[in-house]
Amino acid sequence: MFFASLIAARNRLLAAVALLAVAGCSGESDKIPGAGVDAPAGAASASVPLGKGFDFYVLSLSWSPTWCRSNDPQGKSEQCERGSGLIVHGLWPQNERDYPQFCPTRQSDRVPESLGRQYLDIVPSMGLIGHQWRKHGTCSGLSQADYFAVTRAARERLAIPAEFTPTEGSRDLSVGSIETAFTTKNPGMAKDMIAVTCEGPLIEEIRVCFDRELRFRACPEIDRRACRRDAVLLPAAP
Repeated sequence: MFFASLIAARNRLLAAVALLAVAGCSGESDKIPGAGVDAPAGAASASVPLGKGFDFYVLSLSWSPTWCRSNDPQGKSEQCERGSGLIVHGLWPQNERDYPQFCPTRQSDRVPESLGRQYLDIVPSMGLIGHQWRKHGTCSGLSQADYFAVTRAARERLAIPAEFTPTEGSRDLSVGSIETAFTTKNPGMAKDMIAVTCEGPLIEEIRVCFDRELRFRACPEIDRRACRRDAVLLPAAP
């Protein structure tokens, strides 16, 4: 009788151990790989079509009042009559020491109006949209639709500091303060990932470097072409 009770107790213990093992395995199988792991700084917020045939992108943002002051002082063009501030000049595929342009492609040189007009809120000219596709988009390894989708994603990836809100008055800003404003507003961005260009004393463009997945990245070659002035003038929006 004693031995029968001992055997029964042993069997109950083995059954309990087996149940614990099954529960442990079940818990592991339900765990999502990577759950609870923070994304690295500078990571893109969503997947984007991946270009090919180049090393990285430059998102070029033009201070529209500077362009309008030189090219359309009467404000008759669609771009200048809006009173825009920073607009997307283009998304440019780049290599470490040069950049491709006007690449051979089987796609049309012409951007259909039905596609281009979807992007007039960030690139305010069908002429500029077409030019950017022919000169830069054809070198991205992407279709027209994907190239402009990535252009929008890059623009939306970037937060614009309050200093670049269009105002009625011109103002001076130091180049260093512009870089600091952007790096502060955009976690993961460092000063070697952005360049300010100028046209004489006037600000011309802000150029920001991304990898092909739209994560901020350093770009020494772009930085070397930056404005060498200590400060630049931001003309007022027309």
